[in-house]
Amino acid sequence: MEVFEKIKKFESLHIVFWLIKDSCWMLDCRWMGILMVIPTITIAIIIVYISRKSIDVFLNLAILFWISANSFWMFVEFFTNGEFKLWAIVPFALGFVFTGLYYFKYLKLKQLF
Repeated sequence: MEVFEKIKKFESLHIVFWLIKDSCWMLDCRWMGILMVIPTITIAIIIVYISRKSIDVFLNLAILFWISANSFWMFVEFFTNGEFKLWAIVPFALGFVFTGLYYFKYLKLKQLF
């Protein structure tokens, strides 16, 4: 089975968990939002693992770090007065790094760079 087909099975479920997590954040459902971080990040890790031998691993790592930053930010807003929110820049920045690596390798692979 091709990597894309394997990932597609997880992506649909991943989107559902991600939307539930962010909806809980918006609606201030603290414990449900925190609980939804577990399947959301777990599926992102599974997708990274499945794509580990393809160039798509870099975009999937970017998504994993984006969700991690987003989840950290949510946790900070739920359980503190927001003073640690700026620490979310670390996983957000890593997401940008992995996105840049993806495009660098993609352009190199296509011999455009």
